[in-house]
Amino acid sequence: MHGRQSAEQQRIEKLARVNRFQDFTDDEIHEVVEHARYLTVPEHWALMVEQQPADKAYLILSGEVSVRRHGEEVARLGAGEVIGEMALVNHKLRSATVVADTPLEVLHFTTDTVAALTAKIPHFRDALIGAVEERIARDQGS
Repeated sequence: MHGRQSAEQQRIEKLARVNRFQDFTDDEIHEVVEHARYLTVPEHWALMVEQQPADKAYLILSGEVSVRRHGEEVARLGAGEVIGEMALVNHKLRSATVVADTPLEVLHFTTDTVAALTAKIPHFRDALIGAVEERIARDQGS
């Protein structure tokens, strides 16, 4: 495969371009990609459902999702956004349903993955908490 990047290398480069992870070292980016699970998600697929327990979060690498509360769209999110982190970090039920509006490429993080990454990369949790704080500020502004 001369001249072609591996799929993992492409995911690493996509992740490195995400603002939330811009201060991570190359080794830390590799660690995140190694621990997370890369998934493709079809259009119209629900990644999480309102009022369900939180057991995962996603980082959108490509595509767009619709965030819905009580059936009404409250936000559209795309590449570089973290979804599902609020309930995961705060140990609460999901506050919204998230549906793929387009086919997606995502990194999937379980509760165990987040714990492992936080143990190895302390500022990984800071990145998630930063996403939570931004989402709260955005919600309060709307």
